Amino acid sequence: MQNRIKFRHLQTFIEVARQKSVGKSADILGISQPAVTRTIRELEEILGVQLFEKEGRGIRLGRIGEVFLKHAGASVAAVMDGMNSVQQARQQQSPPVRIGALPTVSARIMPDALERYLKEEISGEIKIVTGENSVLLEQLRQAELDLVVGRLAAPEKMTGLEFKHLYSEQVVFAVRKDHPLLKTDPLRLGDLERYTILMPTKASVIRPFVEQFLMANGIPELPVQIETVSDSFGRAFVRSTDAVWIISEGVVSNDLRDGRMAILPIDTRETRGAVGLTTRADATSNAALAIMSQSIRAAADAHTQSGR
Repeated sequence: MQNRIKFRHLQTFIEVARQKSVGKSADILGISQPAVTRTIRELEEILGVQLFEKEGRGIRLGRIGEVFLKHAGASVAAVMDGMNSVQQARQQQSPPVRIGALPTVSARIMPDALERYLKEEISGEIKIVTGENSVLLEQLRQAELDLVVGRLAAPEKMTGLEFKHLYSEQVVFAVRKDHPLLKTDPLRLGDLERYTILMPTKASVIRPFVEQFLMANGIPELPVQIETVSDSFGRAFVRSTDAVWIISEGVVSNDLRDGRMAILPIDTRETRGAVGLTTRADATSNAALAIMSQSIRAAADAHTQSGR
């Protein structure tokens, strides 16, 4: 039934309901009276009900027609809002798109997503910031950001927010390509105590996963730790020292692919977590933001399928 109802059916129905006259509606819509009558009859046949009743020389909505009008009006309004949003995006009136991206997706997903987005030739400012999850979520709540791309936060931190899953990833122990631990067989987690460890900060979304993993494997604390969420520092420090970087796999995916880093053979599957799009539950979307979200999803799907 829904596939048979066209926009012209709804538009004509709403106008006739407003004017209570086929003739006046025809003048406003710029079509003939027979065309208006035919369109209303088509709609009534599709719905299997009579929408209008005669009233003197005019017509009025019946009870079923009044119920349908509420939904028809909302549908037409939504379509018009969508058309206006697209028009604004094409006429350089689009609002800025402000994205908060955790380091796990900044290098792996966002370059591809931005390339896809720019091909749509949507005008307007694009802002991308990185930082700790708690900071980005607070900026999202304060409407300073429109979207945060990263790991799903703890339930108590998701009040008023919505999350849409993209893919899952786990924490890894990354080292330079010729690190001594790569030659250690068998490798035990206790061997890490001899090296400097780069840890995610306490405000990082993956910190609880890391702490739980270490505790479960009998390591309550590592002697030498440097807390950081800076992927540029982590990358430079690890590649020039014997440090071990405990980080989400997505942050170092390009380094692993290019052979500049390696992952220690430690089973970290229990640290897997969902990565996705977080938005405010009460936020109103626009064409530019919707296209950006679609671009990010397409980029994530492409990376997942390619195994990168």
